[in-house]
Order: sequence, then C-alpha cells, then structure tokens
Amino acid sequence: MNLSAALLDALKAHGAREIFGIPGDYALPFFKVIEESGILPLYTLSHEPAVGFAADAAARIHAGPGVAVVTYGAGALNMVNPIAAAFAEKSPVVVVSGAPGKGEAQRGLLLHHQAKSLDSQYRIYEEITCAQACLDDARSAPAEIARVLRACLSCSQPVYLELPRDMVNAPCEPVQAVAEPAYDPEALAACADEILARLHRARSPVLMIGVEVRRFGLEEKVAELARRLGLPVVTSLLGRGLLAQTDAPLLGTYIGVAGLPAITELVENSDALFLLGVIVSDTNLGVSAVHIDLRMSIQALNRRVTIGHHVYPEIPLGPLVEALLARLPAQRPAAPRHEPAAYPRGLPADDAPIRPLDIATAINDLMDARGKMPIATDIGDCMFLAMDVEHTALVAPGYYASMGFGVPAGLGLQAATGERPLIIVGDGAFQMTGWELGNCRRYGWDPIVLLINNASWEMLRAFQPESKFNDLDDWHFAEAAAALGGEGVRVHTRGELVRALGAAQRRRGRFQLIEAMVARGAMSPTLARFVEGVKSKRT
Repeated sequence: MNLSAALLDALKAHGAREIFGIPGDYALPFFKVIEESGILPLYTLSHEPAVGFAADAAARIHAGPGVAVVTYGAGALNMVNPIAAAFAEKSPVVVVSGAPGKGEAQRGLLLHHQAKSLDSQYRIYEEITCAQACLDDARSAPAEIARVLRACLSCSQPVYLELPRDMVNAPCEPVQAVAEPAYDPEALAACADEILARLHRARSPVLMIGVEVRRFGLEEKVAELARRLGLPVVTSLLGRGLLAQTDAPLLGTYIGVAGLPAITELVENSDALFLLGVIVSDTNLGVSAVHIDLRMSIQALNRRVTIGHHVYPEIPLGPLVEALLARLPAQRPAAPRHEPAAYPRGLPADDAPIRPLDIATAINDLMDARGKMPIATDIGDCMFLAMDVEHTALVAPGYYASMGFGVPAGLGLQAATGERPLIIVGDGAFQMTGWELGNCRRYGWDPIVLLINNASWEMLRAFQPESKFNDLDDWHFAEAAAALGGEGVRVHTRGELVRALGAAQRRRGRFQLIEAMVARGAMSPTLARFVEGVKSKRT
C-alpha cells in the first residue's frame, strides 16, 4: 500500500463520503491516485473558497468529515477563509494540501507558491485547525494520520494534512484508527446528576440546542431527551434546522430582540437555561432584550460542562446525553403549554412587488405542496428570512458570517445527500461564488436557486445607510443561467415568483435560477429587528 491509498482508506473509514478539490502542480500526483483508485468520489470546483464551503456543508449535513484537497500556496492559502469559518462553527473539514517534495527546498531557490518560508502555510493553518501533520515520513505517517483524524472527529473542527508530492506513492502501512479520548465515568455521573438536580429546582428551565448536537450525530437522542425532560425546547440561531426531522417539542429559534417575543421572553427569563452544544457567541446570545446571566445557565460545549462556577472538563456531548437519558424515566412528563412558532403561508399570486417575507412565504407554500427540501443560505437577509421558513434541514454561516457560502454549500449538500437543495443567496454573495453553478452540468446537480437581487449589499446598508459604496450594479444573473448549463428567470411580482417556484420544482436535470427583484432598503422583519437590536447594544 502507498501513502495516498492509506490516507484515502483512512478518510473513508473515519466517515468521509466524498472529496471536493481543485488540482495544482504540487497536488497533481495525489489527484491522480484519488481519481484512479475510486476510493472516494471526487468533485472539482472552480475556486478554492467554494471547495472549502462545499466540504464544510457536506460535513454539516452528514455529521462526518468533509474533505477539501488543494495545492500548496495559491490553493491552500486561497481557502483560509472557509476553513476559518468551519473552525469557528465547529465543522469537521479535513484539508489535504499538496506540498513541495523534501528535496526541492535544498536547491537554494525560492519555490513558486512559496510565501515567507516553506512552512508559512503550515503555521497559518495551525491558527484555524485543531490538529496538523506533515506527511513527510512514511514510517510515522499512519500514526500521524490517525491522530489528526481522531482530533477532527472528537473536536468537530477542521484539521490539516500536508502531503509532499514525492511522498504520494511511498510504501506505507495502513492507518490504524485511534480510540476516542477517555473520560472519567465518575465525573460524568456526577455531572449528569448535578444537571438534573439543577433543572428540577428551577422555576422556568429551558433547553436550547446548538450545532454540536448535529456535529456529533445526536439529533434523535436529543429529541428523546427533550421529550423526557418535558422542557420548552428552542434552537440557537446557528442551530436552526436541528430536530427538523424529529417529533421533538420544538418551539422555534431564539434570536433575542429579532425573534418571536414569546420565545425571547421564555429564554431570557429562564433561571436554568440548558445550552446543549450551543456556541456562546454574539449572534446566538448577543442580541438579547435583557442581559442573559450565564452564571445561571448550564453550558455543555467543547467537551466541557459548566454549571455556574462549577466546571467538568473532558465531558463529551454524546456520553453526557446518554447519561441524562439513563437517569430519566421513559414515561414522559407533560410539557409546559407553549405555542410553537407559526410560519407565514398563503402568498397571493398577484401583481404586488416582491418583499423579502414574500419569499419565505412562497417557500413554505411550495414545501407544503411538494415536500420539504434541505436549504443552504448565504449570510444577510437570505439567512434571516429563512427564520420564517418552516423547520427543515438548513446550513448557513450564522456565526462566522462569511459571504459566498450559499451556492457552494448547496452543491455540497446535493453531492453529500443526493437530495435536491434550495439555495437562497443575495446578489452580492452570488457575485463571489455563484458561478460555481457552472459545475452542476458535469455532476448532474440541479438545485433550485433563489437569488434575491436588490442591487445592494443590503445588510451592510442596514447598518450604515448613508454609504453609497453599498450600491451594486444590476448584473442580470438570470440571463447568464443558460450559458452555465441551467435555466433562469427574472421575477418582479408575487405571482411571477409563485409560478416560477412551481415550474422550477417540476423541472429536473438542470439547475433552476429564480432572480427575485427586490427594492433597495426592503428587509425581512427579522433582519430589521436584528439590526435595531445590534445598534441598540452598540449604543
């Protein structure tokens, strides 16, 4: 066995299902092995940021490692932003970068794609990955691969492997997987007991679930935990879409002043807020109507549980959920009566101009009639209007908030699941990565793309409306769809939108681009409340 085959077998054994990449000279030998071995399917895209976003989305949707393979320097350094996003939002992406061979640096010449030094790239990736290795020794490579892939799964964060091109075909032993890090069962038991006691004493406990629940494949177990606890259940903003395929008693999503008042009041008045896998960030908790005292909360994240000032280190989320379930009777208590969120439906197919909330309403009507679809959104109002869409599988950059995520993430969803996704993207983000749709024809992908065109960076305008640099030109994106291998239509009215969505859903085999024209300054109610909430916090 050679080193490349050992690496590919190990990726597959650790849960990887596909590879996204862009070849380059330092990575060409490895790409040859990927293609000829067929161990994992390979999807090449057009720009490295899209490779990172697609691998991230694939990792999110199937709760296993996504894989991004690029060349040294110009490739890997071009993918820093998507991997930083995956690190921030706890998505397990494996980055494999080609690299110069061991002997190439000894000629006394600077090598192309080299920045400050040959190991500059490695040191940059140390900042945005949880484990790294350079596979320049075939004897130690299997252990290094096993160590790095174990960290990827245990931490649910990106990792980095550097593969010198002269090592690709080096003889190598198979990779032996490393066991999960150990934890103290007595500490786990004490932690579970304390959590349940804390919830039992509370007057108004609330369970909020976040991204780690999906990252570690715990949705079904957490749904059962929610039913047995009998508590009100909400998701964080970044956790939107969790439990969508379960019958958990889910009320909606907490977004502070931007969300539904009933949910905001419930969360912010809780004297035992159980944050299960929730990233404690500004977008998740920073727009509260009143300050949330985290000393009154229970936080389970990053293999640690914090209850007030009491900290239990090295408590993985999976065993914690199992321990809680083992202590709760199967007979479920009556849950408190709270009305779940109601989502807008029944969009009139008339000649009125399209508003952002109309788009959410049209999507709800479509999914009521034709069934739920997984959704990928970009940042901006396309993400906030998704808060008014009925719960369904959703990937969005809700914390790191990088533009350009939506389209390649949607392609990653379809590659990973085989399901047809709905992509919601703004015109500013589409200018960055929308052209990746040109790769759909090669792979048979046919997403429905709802492009909200207000000729503006509208979310930036919302925070600084006096600035003219937020104005964008009208690029007439729908007209470009045919050249990219899809079909496009521009719509101005609610009736046109309804008819275009129905037609797009019926047409299969080519991507469908619906360019919805929206007036500058028009925002969804959720985004408007979010902007006002952020502004009020700043002042």
